[in-house]
Amino acid sequence: SGGINAEYGGISAGWKDKRSSLNLPTSPSACNYIMTSPLLLLVALVSTAFASNVVDLTAANFDEVVNGDKNVFVEFFAPWCGHCKALAPEYEITADAYVREDNVVIAKVDCTVEKDIASRFGVTGYPTLKFFKKGTTEPEAYSGGRTADDIVKFVNRESGARGFIKKAPSAVLQLDNSNFDSVALDETKDVLVEFYAPWCGHCKRLTPIYEEVGKTYRADKNCVVAKVDADGEKELGGRYGVTGFPTIKFFPKDNKAGEAYNGGRTAEDFIRFLNERCGLNRVEGGGMSDAAGRLEVLDALAEKFMAASDKAVVAEEAMAVTKDMDKTAQYYYKVMKKVVEKGDDFIQTETERISRMLAGSMSDEKRDQFTIRRNILGAFSLSADSHTEL
Repeated sequence: SGGINAEYGGISAGWKDKRSSLNLPTSPSACNYIMTSPLLLLVALVSTAFASNVVDLTAANFDEVVNGDKNVFVEFFAPWCGHCKALAPEYEITADAYVREDNVVIAKVDCTVEKDIASRFGVTGYPTLKFFKKGTTEPEAYSGGRTADDIVKFVNRESGARGFIKKAPSAVLQLDNSNFDSVALDETKDVLVEFYAPWCGHCKRLTPIYEEVGKTYRADKNCVVAKVDADGEKELGGRYGVTGFPTIKFFPKDNKAGEAYNGGRTAEDFIRFLNERCGLNRVEGGGMSDAAGRLEVLDALAEKFMAASDKAVVAEEAMAVTKDMDKTAQYYYKVMKKVVEKGDDFIQTETERISRMLAGSMSDEKRDQFTIRRNILGAFSLSADSHTEL
């Protein structure tokens, strides 16, 4: 129980401090009752874990919170409003950015309930956003962007606070005027670029899909998944004729003027396109397909090798064929050499060894290398199986 209580205290600490600093009512007796019931304690833990840092303002506490002592950013909303629902997750992120800032409050008013407050501040549409700067109770209308980034930049500028948004690192490369040419126009790279706008609904819906595509190709230095905020980088958007969002263009190694991407917008669609154009065999998430590393001409040699009575002769042939090829192709010869030395069982034992290694932790580069080796071993394994059946 000590662990649960510690976790409970840790989860609720920021929320409790914020409520105390605002002099919002608490209920010790209710808390004491909850702590005596394991079921209610669990409910409390779950509720607190998802507690919002957005402060709900009502007729009972509005003037106490918005009294000039703090900078207060307020959303006047209606629960049924579509635009308010779209703003909600961004507004939560905004509130989280100020959880440790004593002089900033991110709050909201449900105007369908608090009609007098809505009327007092002339609210006629939803959402209406207003900023009450410290030192005054007269609001300033906010008409900027509605992403968390936009609101945080505004509040930081007006309040002098240092709110910041915690962002998970993206697998999609962010391009701007300073690095676009060095990446997208690099003739050693194939580059897929999404030109987006932060406020664009279609772009927001595409984001998790495009992020998955970025993860799929994160280990490929010459097959790049990138994006440009074309609303902020208007010169880049204008250069490539971007008039709507999102606009997706492909900059292959042999055409740096760029090509319009008109394919589907599922992760599967993007991956199929990039595999074809980049000459890769990726599967969603970053792994490699069973075809990665395999070459038909060498698969044929593997089949010939496993059927041969004198395997050493075929191995010599493979050495001659692969001597000027890359290391992946030369692995076919290495497998043959090992089979000549250790027997046909090497194929199975080595496949099992590599599979155990792949089940563990390793870098993306190493995982690709071992997946390719296992795939090539599969060419010998299939050949052996087919001849056994005959």
